[in-house]
Amino acid sequence: MSLHTSDLVLVPGQQLPPLETISGFQVRPGFFRFFGATVIPGGVNFTIQSHGATSCELLLFHKGEEEPFAVLPFPEHYKIGFVYSMIVFGFDIEEYEYAYRLDGPYDEKQGLRFDPAKILLDPYARSVTGQSHWGCVNHASHGYRARVTHNNFDWGDSRHAQIPMEDLIIYELHVRGFTQDSSSGVKCPGTFRGLEEKIPYLKELGINAVELMPIFEFDEMRNARLIDENQLIDYWGYNPVSFFSPNSSYASKKEENNEGTELKHLIRTLHANGIDVILDVVFNHTAEGNELGPCFSFKGFDNNIYYMLTPDGYYYNFSGCGNTLNCNHPVVRELILDCLRYWVTDYRVDGFRFDLASILGRNEDGSPMSQPPLLQSLAFDPILGNVKLIAEAWDAGGLYQVGSFPSWRRWAEWNGRYRDDMRRFLKGDDGLHETALKRILGSPDLYNPQYRGGNASVNFLTCHDGFTLCDLYSYNQKHNEANGWNNTDGCDDNHSWNCGEEGETSNPETLRLRLKMMQNACALLMCSRGTPMFLSGDEFADTRFGNNNPYCQDNEISWLDWSLLSKNQALFAFFQYMIAFRKQHPAIRRNLEPSYTSYPSMSGHGLTPEPPVPSSDSHTACVMFAGFDEKTGQEDLVFLAVNAHWIAKQLVLPSLPNGYVWKIAVNTGDLLHQTFSGNDMPTAGQTVLLGERSVIVFAGMKQAETASL
Repeated sequence: MSLHTSDLVLVPGQQLPPLETISGFQVRPGFFRFFGATVIPGGVNFTIQSHGATSCELLLFHKGEEEPFAVLPFPEHYKIGFVYSMIVFGFDIEEYEYAYRLDGPYDEKQGLRFDPAKILLDPYARSVTGQSHWGCVNHASHGYRARVTHNNFDWGDSRHAQIPMEDLIIYELHVRGFTQDSSSGVKCPGTFRGLEEKIPYLKELGINAVELMPIFEFDEMRNARLIDENQLIDYWGYNPVSFFSPNSSYASKKEENNEGTELKHLIRTLHANGIDVILDVVFNHTAEGNELGPCFSFKGFDNNIYYMLTPDGYYYNFSGCGNTLNCNHPVVRELILDCLRYWVTDYRVDGFRFDLASILGRNEDGSPMSQPPLLQSLAFDPILGNVKLIAEAWDAGGLYQVGSFPSWRRWAEWNGRYRDDMRRFLKGDDGLHETALKRILGSPDLYNPQYRGGNASVNFLTCHDGFTLCDLYSYNQKHNEANGWNNTDGCDDNHSWNCGEEGETSNPETLRLRLKMMQNACALLMCSRGTPMFLSGDEFADTRFGNNNPYCQDNEISWLDWSLLSKNQALFAFFQYMIAFRKQHPAIRRNLEPSYTSYPSMSGHGLTPEPPVPSSDSHTACVMFAGFDEKTGQEDLVFLAVNAHWIAKQLVLPSLPNGYVWKIAVNTGDLLHQTFSGNDMPTAGQTVLLGERSVIVFAGMKQAETASL
């Protein structure tokens, strides 16, 4: 009776004996439960699965060569169930690359696309070759190849920061665009190392979480085109080639067989500085596209399993990108779980934001599921137990689940309603008083705390998709002509306002108004219940010149212009202050011990401090946060007043406990002094002028503490 490796226990340092020779390599059956390519003593274990293939070949290439120098067919006794596994001894990981060829039935109407001529990338590949130089055409037309990587990074005593969700302040950024412009002043622009060079800046700003736009391997040149002599590419990276491989072109130097080292170093350093790392992950589709797209991986392994197909073999397109991953098929579900576990264990990632996450809740026929197995598995997986799970709760197929995304009290959501409603409210649309109060108070109409907990809402006004904060108050219309689609791409419902002039201006009145509008947005975001998130560069008024969909713009449109930091220092200082203010007042972030006042933990008001009643002025919203902070032994009292109208209002302040007074912490209507660190001490019941289009934030303080102010 032959002995399979699956019957053995691998002892560290023990080399198993080869059993036979194939194509000049000594081999034996492998570890059938270890998918991908795994280094073991004396060789490499290769394991893949295919439910429909009739045969499988392992292809070995010399580095950079077009044709394989060795082809190793898997013998029948190297297959158990639908899994092929082989240990190849003497495999030089520094010299060799690998891929697969599979044979099987070909019937497009049945969704079967096996082709023995296709070179296929391992779905579990930890490194993809030919991708390390940004902007260079690779060998995708001949098939992708994979490298075997070392896994010897020393994490030391580094561990997950485990910052509570409600305490996060998330900063969304694009790894390349963050430092690619020469104004960034880094030594390694556009790379993981360049981002690491900017960690002191991130700490100065005060954020404690970065959300990295896609860093899975993608081919930025796959859909490259020239428009007006400008090369447009897949800059954002929402077209994954390999889920387990970091984008090697984001490394500052080649990392052959050590891919991911620079990213791991970045994550370790961010953790050492108290900053969480959240990855924007794309499991809704792949770069293989529809029936007209290339076949380089999943299509050739099991097309009818990995993708949602119509009854006649075409691709459902709920992603808007040509295909849709069949996420709730057991095989695909397990791959996604394995992938996320890998990024958590091998890269120590703290959380994931799932692009077009509603697709992850669709059945194999595309219909929405009430209890999606994948989402439930992610919610209860032990390895992912302390990881943040954030859903973009909609997809391109019309499924919009903001407030209703299946959660098991584990999933948070990008609150698209917060973005849209608060943009409309801030620019002065009518009838939004009640809606604004709900959004500031954590959107209880969307996220019932009894069923969703207190951390379901990720509040944002800007993200990579849409206007920057500066452009939100500089443009009434999108200006996407440079994308080459006659300005038809990108959303039209931006709820923006140009403050009287479209685009750039030197008018001092317009510039002052735009600054105030940006400050209003920042103050409101940082004083809302829920986790705040904002787009990198918003803190110094970075602009995309009105382009609200620069997915293809690898140039000054997308790159941060760091020269604006000194030009717009007042805005940066305001962001910095508001972030610190939020951290200093836990009553904004969570329910504390009950306040000694009569105020609940959160309450909405009009311009007078009565209990919540319908406001006669739909352009104002006032909110009280109250509670007893056991850490300081004091009341934590914050009163937010917003006037989005173009006429100033009279505001009556709420009462306070004996010995407390109101301190003006923020007043965006004070154009002369911008006293967001001022020391005005109005008394309870006093009438205060709430200026036009302005925000005032008051903090309750003990009178004895005000003497030093």
